[in-house]
Amino acid sequence: MAQPIERILVRHLGSRLAVPLFLVDTDGTLVFYNEAAEQLLGRRFDEAGEMTFDDWTTAFAARDEAGRPIEIDEIPLVQALRKRRPAHSRFDITGLDGAVRTLEVAAFPLQGQGGTRLGAVALFWEAGAP
Repeated sequence: MAQPIERILVRHLGSRLAVPLFLVDTDGTLVFYNEAAEQLLGRRFDEAGEMTFDDWTTAFAARDEAGRPIEIDEIPLVQALRKRRPAHSRFDITGLDGAVRTLEVAAFPLQGQGGTRLGAVALFWEAGAP
């Protein structure tokens, strides 16, 4: 299936960024994360592959500083996708390698020409990292 040019361009840009990037389509399916994200998520994208919304929100379940699960709708990428607005938050995840990491996450909706919804993008980094 052909991908919209805007998603192709974000993926291309993401592959050259030093900042971790996570890209989902309009259904919330994870379609790409870059090499910088692989270190924090605990697995190379070409090994993990695309993940459904339910799969990635379970695999990278967000928790607050006390270890309590964060509601799905409070995750910045979900807010950007569903509410079509930028969002930011700090939370813990357990990567696919089993390591717990505290992340700062900023997400924004992705639109095509004429305001067509194309998904959302999250940029993130390990909290406290230089």
